[in-house]
Amino acid sequence: MNRIAILAKKELNSYFNSPLGYIVGSVFLVASGWIFMQSFFIYELASMRSFFSMMPIILIFILPAVTMSSWAEEKRSGTVEVLLTLPLENIQAVLAKFFSAFAFLSVLLIMTFFIPLMLIKIGEPDRGVIFAGYLGTLFLGAAYISIGLWVSSIVKNQITAFILSLVVIFGFYIVGSSMLLDSLPPLAVYVGENLSLSTHFNSILRGVLSLKDLIYYISVVIFFLFLNARAVGEKNWR
Repeated sequence: MNRIAILAKKELNSYFNSPLGYIVGSVFLVASGWIFMQSFFIYELASMRSFFSMMPIILIFILPAVTMSSWAEEKRSGTVEVLLTLPLENIQAVLAKFFSAFAFLSVLLIMTFFIPLMLIKIGEPDRGVIFAGYLGTLFLGAAYISIGLWVSSIVKNQITAFILSLVVIFGFYIVGSSMLLDSLPPLAVYVGENLSLSTHFNSILRGVLSLKDLIYYISVVIFFLFLNARAVGEKNWR
């Protein structure tokens, strides 16, 4: 566990020591802040519902940018040779990269805490929605990160990793859309809704903390981290 923590800390520092980390962070804060300000000043709503309802779309672009270089850049630069010769199992290296990206996401969300604090100071927002929104965003972000890491491990180019991650994540997000499911048979609708990242996020956002939704996100994370570890463990991976 100590080895995972050390490598995760190194990976997290790399986000703050590179222009990409600051660019991604700035885009996230500007986009999320603009969405909140629209509902607050234009529609005069002391609520964070619009803020959280757009979070899945914002993170679809933000988190692939965070994960795109995790493995692809390691392979391109040759530093993966050094990484995999360390006394680490493949799954430990994968977990370290996951926890570092998750910590980076957590830092970005913490930087938005001024919004709920301001709302609480000037009004009476629904604190349950705020808590559920942040919790749901963390679970949703963890799923996005695990998918992005897996994609980064199967390609050799950062831009390819970004685009492919975006496509895969968007596919998981939109599969539960009524636009796609309205004309399908009930079984397909049931499967689509249960596979959709958006369905489970919207359920949490309503303030319903269902064990089913939490298990879904944890299962997605475990599945893609497992695929990531398998990809890294292949003999011809390097």
